[in-house]
Amino acid sequence: MNSKFSKLLKGSAMLATLSLLGACGSDDADTGENSEGTEGSVDELSVWIMGDGNEQAQGIFDAYTEETGIDINLQSIPWSSAHDRLLTAVASGEGPDVVQMGSSYMAEFTDAGALADLTEYVESNDALSADKFYEGNINTTEIDGSYYGIPWYTETRALYYRTDLLEEVGYPEGPSTWEELYDASMQLSERGEDMYGFDINFQEQTFGFMFARQNGSELITEDGEAVLNEPEFVEAIEYLKQFTDNGASPSQDLGLELSQTFGGDGVVPMFISGPWSMTNINNETTDIEGKWSVRTLPEGPENNMSNTGGANLSVWSSSENVEEAVDLIEHMTSTESLLTYYENTSSLPARMETWEEEPFQDELIQVFGEQLESSEHMPVIEEWASISQSYLSTFESIMIGGADTQEALDNFNAEVQSMLD
Repeated sequence: MNSKFSKLLKGSAMLATLSLLGACGSDDADTGENSEGTEGSVDELSVWIMGDGNEQAQGIFDAYTEETGIDINLQSIPWSSAHDRLLTAVASGEGPDVVQMGSSYMAEFTDAGALADLTEYVESNDALSADKFYEGNINTTEIDGSYYGIPWYTETRALYYRTDLLEEVGYPEGPSTWEELYDASMQLSERGEDMYGFDINFQEQTFGFMFARQNGSELITEDGEAVLNEPEFVEAIEYLKQFTDNGASPSQDLGLELSQTFGGDGVVPMFISGPWSMTNINNETTDIEGKWSVRTLPEGPENNMSNTGGANLSVWSSSENVEEAVDLIEHMTSTESLLTYYENTSSLPARMETWEEEPFQDELIQVFGEQLESSEHMPVIEEWASISQSYLSTFESIMIGGADTQEALDNFNAEVQSMLD
């Protein structure tokens, strides 16, 4: 979204909000009653959650209704149409009381005036305090010094590896550094024709940025300067390029199922992914039970930084039930609710203390908890969606097309800087 359109949407949202407030001056929200279902209080809150989440989240809302007497009007919106639905709500000024926001959406819709400022609640309510959540997640809710959401669930990436095959090349616990990752991959690629060591995901928008951060790249400075052609970034891409150049990684999508790449003979016995892949491996690769594991990402020259994703909960700026909406968010982000949501969706909690509960004592799950301590979201800026799309074409031109790395990144950096300016 360009800045002109953002201002137009912001103006539309403000006008719609003023109109609604003027028409509803005697609404229940102005009675000053609490949210305990007593006479004059709010009877219903509207909630939008993304994905196919009605059934998975219903228990959380049923518990809230039983406790408060407030009914929940729940709408589930597919992720494929979520962005357009949110844009429509901004233009009309008619959104829900509580909305699930993809963490990458936060800057765009805050700039459009769609999300209520929740700073006073974050600073005054211990249950919603910023220090209760992983730093990488809380950072996606803070824009220009104010908070516009509360982290709900989180995810990060770690390294999946075949323990049996890695043991054969001297790394039974998986590689722990960039040097070991490359060495293990090269050895594994020497098993025969069309055998590799490590998968480089050409369609993952955060992949190259993640490695660049491990090499100390800022990506974009606090002053808004793109540094995607500086040595820290260039060296990281060159590091990845040697994998495809030397046959340690496939230079194109193999078009194979997980059972064929990770299972069986282990055509590609190492890859980076999130916790959802554990379910896929258990369901699709029963032939390698007990022969695979997960570890934190190998350490680069500066760190082993991974990428944080997930979703936040926000209050729509036109909501007339802000107090009640925040109360519902507090309920949704409680440990009890997060445990329910995890059981139904395998979504990891963004609240740190919830990780003390029994389900998260599983050895593999704990790896992701450890990795979250060294994870950060991509820059929370309105232009990031366009930047990441441009990155994919640049990355492919280097890794597959044979473009000169420095020249391609010079052009990419100039394009990004023009977006930021």
